[in-house]
Amino acid sequence: MTTVTASGPLPEDTYDVVIVGAGVVGCAIARRLAHHPALRVALVEAGDDVGQGTSKANTAILHTGFDAVPGSLEARLVRDGSRLLAAYAAESGIPVEPVGALLVAWDEEQLAALPRLAEKAARNDCHDTRLLGPADLYAREPHLGPGALGALHVPGESVICPWTTTLAYATQAVRAGVHLHLETPVEHAGHRDGVHHLTTPRGPLRARRLVNAAGLHADTLDRALGHHDFTVTPRRGQLIVHDSFARALVRHILLPVPTALGKGVLVAPTVHGNVLLGPTAEDLDDKGATESTAEGLRRLREQGRRILPALLDEEVTAVYAGLRAATEHDDYRITADPALGSVTAGGIRSTGLTASLAIADHVTGLLAGTGLDLGPERPPDPVRMPSLGEADPRPHERPELVAADPEYGVLVCHCERVSRGEIRDALAGPIPPRGLDGLRRRTRARAGRCQGFHCGAAVRELFEEGRP
Repeated sequence: MTTVTASGPLPEDTYDVVIVGAGVVGCAIARRLAHHPALRVALVEAGDDVGQGTSKANTAILHTGFDAVPGSLEARLVRDGSRLLAAYAAESGIPVEPVGALLVAWDEEQLAALPRLAEKAARNDCHDTRLLGPADLYAREPHLGPGALGALHVPGESVICPWTTTLAYATQAVRAGVHLHLETPVEHAGHRDGVHHLTTPRGPLRARRLVNAAGLHADTLDRALGHHDFTVTPRRGQLIVHDSFARALVRHILLPVPTALGKGVLVAPTVHGNVLLGPTAEDLDDKGATESTAEGLRRLREQGRRILPALLDEEVTAVYAGLRAATEHDDYRITADPALGSVTAGGIRSTGLTASLAIADHVTGLLAGTGLDLGPERPPDPVRMPSLGEADPRPHERPELVAADPEYGVLVCHCERVSRGEIRDALAGPIPPRGLDGLRRRTRARAGRCQGFHCGAAVRELFEEGRP
């Protein structure tokens, strides 16, 4: 029996481990700890769904780690995590497209940097990169803007569905016995008599071990635990989502030569059939500033005009903004305090999706190092998620499925071809959506070119009828 709560008092007994933050990293850690069924584990989240923060609003790239700082913890965990997540995605039905990436040089300085980036990639165990001249580059990307001088081809880069990844981790965890407590922000943390005492609006939580995976708020919780290891500066990334008609314009992830602020503005296909343009990189003070701005979108379109001019003639389906947990350090801040019985996973930036399974392994090892007895290991039952990718047939395109259950043949959202059966299944899942945005992340309903203008009322009606 699964335990997912969003209201009422919390359990009074003491958990072995409480994980704060149900983003992709927190959910991956919960899934990893579920391999040890003797442990009593809780995953707590301030929002009303898993993956509500940075995890839902990123560029959805499965990185190779070719441009990480060689020898850093991030470099190792991204490299290992990429391999682990690719295998997990194949097992779990998470859509992945190995499209490869091109780092495009637009001036002589950038062109001179490409061999150094190739050497850096080799130091990060990415040995299949190749320098391309203009003729080869434009043969691969004929719609690229004029004036590109060359590129570094990184064939191992892929795109992935970030929504399904986070939900798959959480689903596997709760099915294996992890308690998921939504709408449970941690207001205060204390430690006495060997036990962590967390204060929440739903009552106290107690745990023998605490994992801080609180994302943008990881520094706040870190300070509550008596540490001052890092400060999170929210770095806003605004993105433009272009309609699926634009998909034929781009074959690879088109990357700029990276800077200190990040990988810069890219053009990338998505597994859902769209094309992304972005992100910006704006350091802010407000950890809730996820609105898009006219100036940010103007700058994106300006840069997009140079990268892929024809993209600006295509319809825009949506715009969104996410906040990355940037710190003053150029590496992840994953540390253990054995005396306190805590592990902090902070400063996990845009590579956190790729590294998530490796981070979970690393954190589990650190927890064992604090004296936590993990007990016997038994892998949880595998999950098979509904594929939201355009490369796979949708349920209404599978005659045998429609014949067995006609609800899969009744389309509700025509832009994204989402059926009544898919919406019903999402609402009846182990972690049902508590809002229409959560339903969209599970089914793509209302995510298409009309943004719910035609199907919104019908989707809402099904949601209200089927919500638990």
